[in-house]
Amino acid sequence: MTGDTSLTTTPTPKIALVTGAGSGIGRCVALGMLEDGWTVVLAGRRAEPLQAIADEAAARGQTALAVPTDVTDPLSVEALFAAIESRFGRLDVLFNNAGVNAPALPMDELPLEKWFNVINTNVTGVYLCARAAFGLMRRQSPQGGRIINNGSISAHTPRPFTAPYTASKHAVTGITKALALDGRAYNIVASQVDIGNALTELSERMTRGVLQANGTTAPEPMMDARHVADAVRHIAGLPLSANILNLTVMASAMPFVGRG
Repeated sequence: MTGDTSLTTTPTPKIALVTGAGSGIGRCVALGMLEDGWTVVLAGRRAEPLQAIADEAAARGQTALAVPTDVTDPLSVEALFAAIESRFGRLDVLFNNAGVNAPALPMDELPLEKWFNVINTNVTGVYLCARAAFGLMRRQSPQGGRIINNGSISAHTPRPFTAPYTASKHAVTGITKALALDGRAYNIVASQVDIGNALTELSERMTRGVLQANGTTAPEPMMDARHVADAVRHIAGLPLSANILNLTVMASAMPFVGRG
């Protein structure tokens, strides 16, 4: 008998979901994970930027699926995860990134709809996506996966007039810890990345001045958002037997240590 009769197998692709993938940190993380060889599901409210990323990925021989999603809507989140399970059969990593802020106003001046928008997106949206990921990761074979939540420096201490955002990010910390505990029986691990002053389209205004705890307004140091993407990529690449529960990545000289 001659020749090599051994069978070759194609490695099973690793599937990642990034919410809020159309811009900012989400886009940066999605592009980085595509470079690392992940198949990436792109979720966000706006279809056009998601599809643009997917088309760019296809041109490079990478695989991305754009699924327009409103994370505050249970039916929309259900449809997102149904599409993932139908197309790929599993999910290995969720980067729970979608989030919003509110205007920096005294809380008695802030319209209540701004409070509800922040809580619905940053807390309920994170919970809905984590819940759906948890269920899929329990059902799939092999069982397990990783959920990475986008926290914030504000999960530790507030900026002036940011009660809704600060409350929401403290809640994300609670969700992360609960996931890390509840997921043990199913090989599901959870992490939180607390980000400070990553330069994106939304944060660029901070280079021109931000209200400080002493009442002054001052520009703040910023960092390239790719450093956040590198941190998420590192966590995503760990085996499920190892975890980084909490990680702070920040512009080194930003006013966090000693804030207030």
